[in-house]
Amino acid sequence: MIALLTGTVAHKSPEYIVLDVQGVGYRVQIPFSTYYDLPPVGGHLSLTIYTHVKEDAINLYGFRTTTEKQFFQLLISVSGIGPKLAKDILSNIQVDELGDALLRGDLARLCAIPGIGRKTAERVVLELREKVRKLDLLPPAQSTERPTAAVDIMEDVTSALINLGYKEAVVKKVLAELSITPDTGMETILKQALKQLMR
Repeated sequence: MIALLTGTVAHKSPEYIVLDVQGVGYRVQIPFSTYYDLPPVGGHLSLTIYTHVKEDAINLYGFRTTTEKQFFQLLISVSGIGPKLAKDILSNIQVDELGDALLRGDLARLCAIPGIGRKTAERVVLELREKVRKLDLLPPAQSTERPTAAVDIMEDVTSALINLGYKEAVVKKVLAELSITPDTGMETILKQALKQLMR
């Protein structure tokens, strides 16, 4: 089972990266929190990996910190939450904020995440609150903004947010209202859009 990958970033997008490890390209799905912290294409990267094995596929999920991976594993231990939803949850909320919401039983904050209804939020709090108490939560990582030269940034951001469960019309309305300059990076746009969508 793959637990760690170190190599060169061959491709990156908000949904996944391709990590070149000595000539072998691994497709690794990532949450936005990891995407924000990625080096540019060609950069060196180490990711802690969760390997999800199904009958017809082996999927890799990558994280910049062990705390992210711990929360991912906690989330998928909850009935009704699979790896994709767990990744989407971590894309919508930082691990320290998630831990705080679980400890306080903040159902409103959890229900604001696409794909999480009240019953699921209650189940997550019930099953994970005590487990989270035992974790040493790290402060949120300070992401480094990097300008992105891609012409299709807005399309990529739109696609990423729709894949998280937001309606296309709502996403486009929010993006249209953002103050975006030509040199605004994708990471910044994603953060600003999510902040508006989570209101």
